[in-house]
Amino acid sequence: MMKNESKTLYIPLYGKALVSRKGIILRDKKAEEIWSEEVFSLGGKSKSKWLAYFMGMRAAVFDEWLSKKLSEKPESLVLHIGCGLDSRIERVNAPFGKWFDIDLPEVSEIRRKYYSETEKYKILGASASETGWIGSLPDAENVFVVLEGISMYLSETAIKNLFAALAEKFPEAEIIMDVYTSKAVKASKFKNPINDVGASALFGVDDPLLFESGKIRFSGEICMTPEEKINELSGFEKAFFKKMFAGKFAKSLYKIHTFKI
Repeated sequence: MMKNESKTLYIPLYGKALVSRKGIILRDKKAEEIWSEEVFSLGGKSKSKWLAYFMGMRAAVFDEWLSKKLSEKPESLVLHIGCGLDSRIERVNAPFGKWFDIDLPEVSEIRRKYYSETEKYKILGASASETGWIGSLPDAENVFVVLEGISMYLSETAIKNLFAALAEKFPEAEIIMDVYTSKAVKASKFKNPINDVGASALFGVDDPLLFESGKIRFSGEICMTPEEKINELSGFEKAFFKKMFAGKFAKSLYKIHTFKI
């Protein structure tokens, strides 16, 4: 049986499928295909078009970061931890050394229905809260680690342990991770769409320096809602989204941080 935290994967999947069908923000035919095949009922805020736009923008920002990094270091290993049913492997148009899409075994089982492994691409059923699997990964001089939509379901200790295990395994790595702030965690008790699928336990990060240790260093913050993506909306939708999802208050709830090892 799929855990409630795993069910949250259907929220961004729906969002990416919706914006792709509209031809805005993110082109993701795979999300359209999978959403049409998967039998999962979303309701309430989970099917909000505003949330869909936000999910699409978040994915696009992560894609652009990874594409840029891979263009600079094309032989790198990519670890997409908490991948859900995301098709980043198809959206990112850049060479890579090897790519592992990693999620819980129950999610990886569904993923295998839609994605085929190759010599360079693997699907791994493993938990981000446990680090034993990291030792079994192939050696690599450089690694890019994507943690999208997962940190809020982990604990501070789990994230620190994950970073430490990555630092022990690899000589160099760069990590991109979105986080809730503590303000967002408090607000989530009342207005978070994840409540629609039964997920509730959340972790918030106010200071990214919390994760600095040894050779792990905070390296920056990235805008979640870039102007060029907002400009793909028009009229009332553009004005409303900009005010509600890209204003000062929204930016105090949700952030993207990067780290270097």
